[in-house]
Amino acid sequence: MGRQLLNRRWQLHGWLIHNVSSYFVSPSELFCWTLEEPQGREGAAGEEFGEKRGYAYESKSDVHFLLRNPTITLLLAFLPLLLVRTPEGNIRLYCKGADTVIYERLHRMNPTKQETQDALDIFASETLRTLCLCYKEIEEKEFQEWNKKFMAASIASTNRDEALDKVYEEIEKDLILLGATAIEDRLQDGVPETISKLSKADIKIWVLTGDKKETAENIGFACELLTEDTTICYGEDINALLHTRMENQRNRGGVYAKFVPPVHEPFFPTGGNRALIITGSWLNEILLEKKTKKSNILKLKFPRTEEERRMRTQSKRRLEAKKEQQQQNFVDLACECSAVICCRVTPKQKAMVVDLVKRYKKAITLAIGDGANDVNMIKTAHIGVGISGQEGMQAVMSSDYSFAQFRYLQRLLLVHGRWSYIRMCKFLRYFFYKNFAFTLVHFWYSFFNGYSAQTAYEDWFITLYNLLYSSLPVLLMGLLDQDVSDKLSLRFPGLYVVGQRDLLFNYRRFFVSLLHGVLTSMILFFIPLGAYLQTVGQDGEAPSDYQSFAVTIASALIITVNFQIGLDTSYWTFVNAFSIFGSIALYFGIMFDFHSAGIHVLFPSAFQFTGTASNALRQPYIWLTIILTVAVCLLPVIAIRFLSMTIWPSESDKIQKHRKRLKAEEQWKRRQNVFRRGMSTRRSAYAFSHQPGYADLISSGRSIRKKRSPLDGVIADGTAEYRRTVES
Repeated sequence: MGRQLLNRRWQLHGWLIHNVSSYFVSPSELFCWTLEEPQGREGAAGEEFGEKRGYAYESKSDVHFLLRNPTITLLLAFLPLLLVRTPEGNIRLYCKGADTVIYERLHRMNPTKQETQDALDIFASETLRTLCLCYKEIEEKEFQEWNKKFMAASIASTNRDEALDKVYEEIEKDLILLGATAIEDRLQDGVPETISKLSKADIKIWVLTGDKKETAENIGFACELLTEDTTICYGEDINALLHTRMENQRNRGGVYAKFVPPVHEPFFPTGGNRALIITGSWLNEILLEKKTKKSNILKLKFPRTEEERRMRTQSKRRLEAKKEQQQQNFVDLACECSAVICCRVTPKQKAMVVDLVKRYKKAITLAIGDGANDVNMIKTAHIGVGISGQEGMQAVMSSDYSFAQFRYLQRLLLVHGRWSYIRMCKFLRYFFYKNFAFTLVHFWYSFFNGYSAQTAYEDWFITLYNLLYSSLPVLLMGLLDQDVSDKLSLRFPGLYVVGQRDLLFNYRRFFVSLLHGVLTSMILFFIPLGAYLQTVGQDGEAPSDYQSFAVTIASALIITVNFQIGLDTSYWTFVNAFSIFGSIALYFGIMFDFHSAGIHVLFPSAFQFTGTASNALRQPYIWLTIILTVAVCLLPVIAIRFLSMTIWPSESDKIQKHRKRLKAEEQWKRRQNVFRRGMSTRRSAYAFSHQPGYADLISSGRSIRKKRSPLDGVIADGTAEYRRTVES
């Protein structure tokens, strides 16, 4: 871009609103660059091109003046329009925008219209981002009249945006087309692989971009979101499907439609790979965002009679019901497809599409973007991800997570996201279990203490149970636990489905944890109770007093719940083992200190279990009771889990079982990796507005639908023959 071409060829690039050719615009006229911050790839390219042509990029906040001729005066500067007065005194309007917008505003006599359209089609097929540039000569009288309207609309107290749009429309007509710009926006490394893995993880991927339909479609093929066997549905096909569904719903219900339960029939037959490609104008029909005619607005704005008010209310209800039904059908249709690509969409439409999925599918949404036009979408989604780069920091500042490359998204979701889900589910299930086991002992004890307020434990034990004795192991499990390694998580993206289906924490899992806690509390209470009945110690005295009984139950409880967290832990480290055995040791250390005579002398009313621990735990009978109680609590859990992993193993269990073999295979593939010389590859595509810029993070790859050259075939065949020879 930015080359000097001959006769009616323009130096066009990105955010430079007008060109620098000598045919229509002299270089002295280029004096103002209206850019609050380089937004998008065009902004970065425009800044670079302007610097090479001798213009200084002064700031990133206000309007930026790039002076070539001090006699030039600025009349008005606003995006994406620019009004300037040339040294000859003429007023000229420069404008840039998408071809679908600019071509509607062109003068009928435009000699370069068809030539530019052909160039746009070629650029789009090469996945280049395009903009059209145009200008218009304005008479002094026409400008003065228009400027009065503009100033009045700018200070309007109500409906200011609508008034400004109307004023802009008056001047944005009969434009003369100058040409078009095209910018190459390359894919980063790992974009196709990332999208492929996310698709295998049953994650629905929607691409929302402002590019042309042809560009967006080629982007889909470049990212392997679309393949050769994918059936693509466009706006007309979708309209037919939605119209048929709406008619079926209307005929099925009739006047009793609201009382008939909805029937969810698939739009497509089973099997096959399908994708939707829709435009922003088509989305307006689904979102019903088209402007209503002025006459209809006036009719409904001021109803004169009660009948008109009633008709207005009914009309609004019918329109709202139709809108909701149409949007619901569209979302259902889109979710049956493997991919959805929305092109020529505005930032507002991006946010509305995300909101549709949130509203009608009740799904967790994630939006990722790198530019200011993605901010609304990022804020609307449940999880916003911003990519940092040369396109500014607006997306990063508005996001929940940020990183530098798109391919890091697979690690964020398939590794850290999945691990976080597993850790949180284990944390919640164990937390319910250990507290049910601890609390319900009081319930069983109430049948034997006359339903009084007497507790089954020492008061200090109740205070420190969740604070010191059982807190650290579960916290470390919630921070460090992982069922499979990060490499295996990326190798088997299907493991992510567990979280999408809520298999690790649901009502069933909750009641299993509740039942586990209830049974544990019964074992913790009734086994020591039976052991203490009619029992005599080695010294001939009966140890069946309340304080010894409380120490026995508490000791069995601490050992049981800490060993249980050991059974729940999949990834063992030194800190996990230290926390489990350290919590048990901490319990016994604190208990012996609190039961000592010294602390009783200092605080006689607060520590009343003087000598209980030393007297009770010196009896072998008490230790046998504790060991028996712990064994009865844990052995059934071990047996059930062993049978479950053997007979009904999950995908995670299968991978854990063969992790050594999988690791060996991975090492063998690395050694067998053959380096093929002479393979010159190139990737030219656009990772849907998520590129960090022209930094070294952008790398080369393969081209769109690039045909296989004869040389590549010889090399590939030779490599295959070499592999067969080595293996034999």
